[in-house]
Amino acid sequence: MKFARMIAAAALAAAVPTIAASVSASADTWPSRPIRIMVGFGAGGGTDIAARIVAQPLSEKLGQPVVVENKPGAGGTIASNQVAHADKNGYTALVISTGHTVSAAMFKSLPYDSVKDFAPVGMVANSTYVVVARGDLPVKNLRDLIALAKAKPGDLKFASVGVGSTQHLAGELLHQKAGMKVLNVPYRGTPALVTALIAGEVDYGVELLHAVKGNAEAGKLKILAVGSPERSPAAPDIPTVAEQGVPGYAAIAWYGMVYPAGTPAEVVGKTSAALREILARKDIQAQLEKIGASAKSSTPEEFGKHLAAEVETWKAVREAAGIEQK
Repeated sequence: MKFARMIAAAALAAAVPTIAASVSASADTWPSRPIRIMVGFGAGGGTDIAARIVAQPLSEKLGQPVVVENKPGAGGTIASNQVAHADKNGYTALVISTGHTVSAAMFKSLPYDSVKDFAPVGMVANSTYVVVARGDLPVKNLRDLIALAKAKPGDLKFASVGVGSTQHLAGELLHQKAGMKVLNVPYRGTPALVTALIAGEVDYGVELLHAVKGNAEAGKLKILAVGSPERSPAAPDIPTVAEQGVPGYAAIAWYGMVYPAGTPAEVVGKTSAALREILARKDIQAQLEKIGASAKSSTPEEFGKHLAAEVETWKAVREAAGIEQK
């Protein structure tokens, strides 16, 4: 038995150089077949559209078809789990959004680590959340809303798209920083939330700019502030939350690309460089603007730091709000 183990160990040792050479060779010749980009949400959503906007030009840059595959469910965690455990050969990638890091805060346990099990490639785009109120709420801006909430603690109704959703936590971050006490009223999705705001069932909420901009322009809703650190190019006249007396607040919707951890660095670097070139193109920027997003590129290292920081931010918000993990 001992002899057999020795033979097996020797065989493994002999195979190591071959395996290493194989990995190196695959990185040098990559890609030699189609690349799949997984998306953890249904077709037509922001993450899906962002992935499809960069897929075709990536295909042109890399010389192989880049195909987007939707695998919706469980807040994007099904697709994330599949990619985390996929072969580390550069043929399976994942486009993620803010929800990827929110899930890390909201679930007691996931079958993967939201940071360590992925190799960051780079950011794709940023969008912004906004504080939006019903059209007849007697406030003109965020300062007025905060003052109203403090004058009537617990009376204002805050609409969210479900307990523990990104919009909910973005709202809780605002409440914590501004010292607001309100009632959370969850709805099943953005359309239901917008309908409730217009009908006056609730007072305000936090949503993506492009989801409420049309109704705001029609006078049915009021956009009180943008959640990004700087004003949004899509709404330059609307001040930020920070400008209105809540320093340090930032809530953005972002999209980015990752591979499974352990994917060869050469593959990650080649993809990242191609992605940054694509995002510098005016036509790509224009396509992203149509979904209320702005092209935002980064290095793998920068995106990795962003992912880790986001996980810690949302964990702290959940804990401070006393929201139970799922």
